[in-house]
Amino acid sequence: METLILKGNIVHAPVFGELSCIENGFLVCEGGRIEGVYAQLPERFSGAPAEDFGGALVMPAFVDMHLHAPQYAMLGMGMDLQLLEWLNTYTFPAESKFRDTAYARSLYRELAAELIRVGTTRVCMFSTIHRESTHVLMEELERAGVTGFVGKVNMDRNSPDFLRETTEESLSETERWIRECEGRYANLRPMLTPRFSPSCTDGLMRGLRELSQKYAVPVQSHLSENVDEIAWVRRLYPDCAQYWETYDKFGLFGADTVMAHCVYSDERERAAIKERGVYIAHCPDSNINIASGIAPIRRMLGEGLRVTLGSDIAGGARLSMMDVATEAIRTSKRNWLDTGKREAFLTAAEAFYLITSAGQRYFGAGPGFQKGDRLHALAVSDAAFTHTSGLTLAQRLERMMYLSEARSIVARFSDGKRVG
Repeated sequence: METLILKGNIVHAPVFGELSCIENGFLVCEGGRIEGVYAQLPERFSGAPAEDFGGALVMPAFVDMHLHAPQYAMLGMGMDLQLLEWLNTYTFPAESKFRDTAYARSLYRELAAELIRVGTTRVCMFSTIHRESTHVLMEELERAGVTGFVGKVNMDRNSPDFLRETTEESLSETERWIRECEGRYANLRPMLTPRFSPSCTDGLMRGLRELSQKYAVPVQSHLSENVDEIAWVRRLYPDCAQYWETYDKFGLFGADTVMAHCVYSDERERAAIKERGVYIAHCPDSNINIASGIAPIRRMLGEGLRVTLGSDIAGGARLSMMDVATEAIRTSKRNWLDTGKREAFLTAAEAFYLITSAGQRYFGAGPGFQKGDRLHALAVSDAAFTHTSGLTLAQRLERMMYLSEARSIVARFSDGKRVG
């Protein structure tokens, strides 16, 4: 069994809000799995080669729990519009281009490389309605070393003619895609992806539930992102008192479900999220950019909800999860002020946990560098920064997060292998 040893300043977050730091420590892996983290290298590994990263910080790689791959081409565009207008003006025309697989190949190869460059190795990602281009996305992610879940989007109503399927087409293409994924990808799995309940008829939602049960495929979508969206959902579903029930009534709201945003989830909706074990993908940059609002993340965490972070490109304009982490801190500070300083803002250690350990849980991994988990790690150097003398590892990590520069990442490991 091949042994891999990474030497450097080990920083990880096995507990929410607490960093575990080992100066000049060792991260030992065997057969691609973490064997342990040590201050001194055990004698039994003394003969194994070690890669010495010197003063660099060795930390878990990042997890992005919500992003739209086709929107990578429109980063930074349309930020003067709110969600529904933004979708119709920018997003839907951009996504229609992915009927062309050559175009998809070019863009998705660039996106996959950029994800690895900024240190993201695990994702929950939306594609488009196009089955063939969704395969292209998965091929390019796998080629680059990105792992996780990808969803072929489903939408059979309330979308333009050029980006709408029939119910039958949406279900048949989705099932065909799921079957084609079997044995085709080593580290990527399909994820059912009703765009949001306004874009899916009852027949489509019932069909997706059947596919979820038949193939044991998880679900991702959007929930309570924007006040106009919520009002629209209320008109479309008069039988549902709240947004979450539009998924729950079809059996698409459970422990394997990821719901992005939840900005306006009230106490009752949050209780349902907790009871069902649903994961929240908090997307602070997107929520500000397209004027959706500020999610009460401290309240969610205090209530025991499974909160993670997502870049949500291109509503979010930053792909780096270090940028997303610091944006989460900033928006939580605004919430702190808006609540009369009752709901504490996030600390750097807490935000770091959310872009590493919190997301790792969805992929079946433990927090931090957990023994037995597949290795996902980065070596990040701050050698180019000035005035580092006397700083603790926690202080150095915080500065790296705020001064996020992908060029500071000197090595990347995904699923036990070096990828950059």
